[in-house]
Amino acid sequence: MLTRSHPKIADMLEDAKDDIFAFCGFPQQHWRQIWSTNPLERVDKEIKRRTDVVGTFPNPAALLRLVGHVLIEQHDEWDGADRRYFSEHSMKLLTANEEKVAIPELNAA
Repeated sequence: MLTRSHPKIADMLEDAKDDIFAFCGFPQQHWRQIWSTNPLERVDKEIKRRTDVVGTFPNPAALLRLVGHVLIEQHDEWDGADRRYFSEHSMKLLTANEEKVAIPELNAA
């Protein structure tokens, strides 16, 4: 249907099909977190808040240092948090899915 009205867009979507549906390779319990950009938006908001305080940076290196520092702080916060974005149980589903996929390949040989 899209190929008749917008052939260029249809071709672009067809070429990007693997990227668009990449989340399907993960367990269904992960899909909601993968779709969400909330954590990235929070980090962006914190960077904006910190850079607004400074106003004008003397050089690009100063901006890079500040943003790098914010990202390091965020990493440390995520690393040390008791709550995880993906639970340990849901992460084990990733390796369980790989084993299920690998077994038929072994049987076919």
